[in-house]
Amino acid sequence: MSKRQVFYSFHYENDVMRVQQIRNIGVLEGFCPVSPNEWEQVRCKQDREIKKWIDEAMQYRSCVIVLIGERTAHQKWVKYEIKKAWKEGRPLLGIYINNLKCPRQGTCQKGENPFERFQLKNGSTLADIVPCYEPDSENAYLDIKQNLNRWIEDAILNAKNNMRITKSLRSNREIKLKVA
Repeated sequence: MSKRQVFYSFHYENDVMRVQQIRNIGVLEGFCPVSPNEWEQVRCKQDREIKKWIDEAMQYRSCVIVLIGERTAHQKWVKYEIKKAWKEGRPLLGIYINNLKCPRQGTCQKGENPFERFQLKNGSTLADIVPCYEPDSENAYLDIKQNLNRWIEDAILNAKNNMRITKSLRSNREIKLKVA
């Protein structure tokens, strides 16, 4: 099987080192986290330019993986990426990365599920539909390495199986960000 191309959504400042570990697993072709210099250039742009950058980076990706650290759910651009992926019908999944050790910070507190912040017109949230995985706290890296492909394939299959249901939920721009 060829490697899946995925888009990683995450909180850059807090979690880039943890995300790099996942990229280094080597089982996927993921959108490469930008260097600190590139990120500074991107985030200094106006919102429409940042959206364009995200839109281009997400294009042709078979799945969007939200890597959930301590502050991920509160990030403006993570929220944008989740909403965009949902509206486009892209498979989504979340992986808690708080137990991956960052060389600078060690582990961190488990973050809030970012999908709980999105309410559908039927009253449910994306957290009711989008799976979030919590790797083994003793060896999160190994757990992710052993399961990442399956989690992605399950998310893709889940999106296909639920297309009829989710298509009706996507209509009329029904997704709303809950006020936190």
